[in-house]
Amino acid sequence: MKFNVFHKPLGFFLIFLFSQIVFSSIAKAQTQIAPTTTTKSICSAQLGTAIDTVINRPLFSRARWGILVQPLATAQTLYNRDAQKYFTPASNAKLLTTAAALQQLGVNFRFRTSIYDNGNGVLRVVGRGDPSLNDTQLQDLAKQLKQKGIIQIKQLIADDSYIQGDIVNPTWQWEDLQSDYGAPVSSFILNQNLFSLKLVPQTVGKVSQVVWADINEAKQWRTINQSITVEKNQPTNINFTRDLSGTVLRIQGQLTANSEPYLLNLPIVDPNYYFLRRFRNTLATEKITLGQTFVLTGGANKQEIAAVESPPLSELLLETNVNSNNLYAEALLRALAVRKPRVQNQTSADVGLEVVKASLTQLGVDPANYILVDGSGLSRRDLATPEAFVQTLRGIARTPASFVYRASLPVAGKSGTLKNRFRNTSAEGIVQAKTGTMTGVVSLSGYVNALRYEPLVFSIIVNQSEQPATVVRQAIDEIVVLLTQLQRC
Repeated sequence: MKFNVFHKPLGFFLIFLFSQIVFSSIAKAQTQIAPTTTTKSICSAQLGTAIDTVINRPLFSRARWGILVQPLATAQTLYNRDAQKYFTPASNAKLLTTAAALQQLGVNFRFRTSIYDNGNGVLRVVGRGDPSLNDTQLQDLAKQLKQKGIIQIKQLIADDSYIQGDIVNPTWQWEDLQSDYGAPVSSFILNQNLFSLKLVPQTVGKVSQVVWADINEAKQWRTINQSITVEKNQPTNINFTRDLSGTVLRIQGQLTANSEPYLLNLPIVDPNYYFLRRFRNTLATEKITLGQTFVLTGGANKQEIAAVESPPLSELLLETNVNSNNLYAEALLRALAVRKPRVQNQTSADVGLEVVKASLTQLGVDPANYILVDGSGLSRRDLATPEAFVQTLRGIARTPASFVYRASLPVAGKSGTLKNRFRNTSAEGIVQAKTGTMTGVVSLSGYVNALRYEPLVFSIIVNQSEQPATVVRQAIDEIVVLLTQLQRC
């Protein structure tokens, strides 16, 4: 397996350069805070009472809160509410996975997808779990083959041996597996293992029209379309489900007349054959004929004749954390497995979890503070304490690549999953934090670049809440704003 990496001195230079850019961006964001929001202040001695006022409201009487607030430089506790107890963390788990990936793989790591010539018209394509692979890169592979004078391929073998184990975590819920955020992870990931279709409204009372982005994908499904076009004054409400066999797609609900087409992104069922179908079409555009295709595990790879690579890990982390991309997190978890010798009957995900634990322990994270079964936090069997995230955030801050890690976090009011939160507050631009949401779970963990206090690290996790996520988020945001107004008295 080959990965292009920069020469070490150049790599360190790029880390330094990237860190300076990020630091400058943070400083710039700090200067953009509305002046009316920076006049409030709260003494550190009053912080506990202020936070308790928020979380002890009657509407949160049945919810569990876990909170830990500490200065980044020390372990002095400014606030603690059940910070040593387990909570379901949701996507905050990505903080653990990406910290380990950065430590173990390095900032310049890239996934590589290769095609090998095994002679006699037989080519072998080896997928290595690149979550960023798309149709444009397939086109690049096809062009490289054409430049080598290849106009006919008798057999194309897809080698899926790189990633071992289930393509979806067995603890994920069925409703998640039917959504775009629950796409399968395997050696071959193309277009984030999603396919697209549009529902186009017709005249009132008529069934909406299904338009497939890929007609070949339409052939893989028996589609039952029961969605109806309704009057303009009625809302659009579309539900889609697939059966356990993964061959029947049912679309129900209503689509408002004269509205824009409704876009559905759905997870594919078999990543290997999806890749081969798309690659066959791509080869045809380069006038390369393709005969038989096979999916095999293992085998000899001779001469590499074409290859494409992912962006460096520094960019992959941005997609993982800023946009909370589950597929990217799961791919990174499995990439960690290649750092250890393969053990029979052990999945790549399980090996990756072992590497995560070892890496986090080196950062000073107590392994008793978390139990992970996946890399994304989509599983409800994931458990973590607020202390686990505070320890991770502090530990990674002491490493040479700390700025790369922090740059991968959403910025309050500016980017990713925090783009529409904290606007016109004292937190805008100076809080970098990872969000997490699932039914009954809302979490937020990250850094506060306080203006009148030293930098802070915090983790807030709410479980077993019957309140809408928007209500819980608002309360969490109130607490974080309090942290930005902290000062010594």
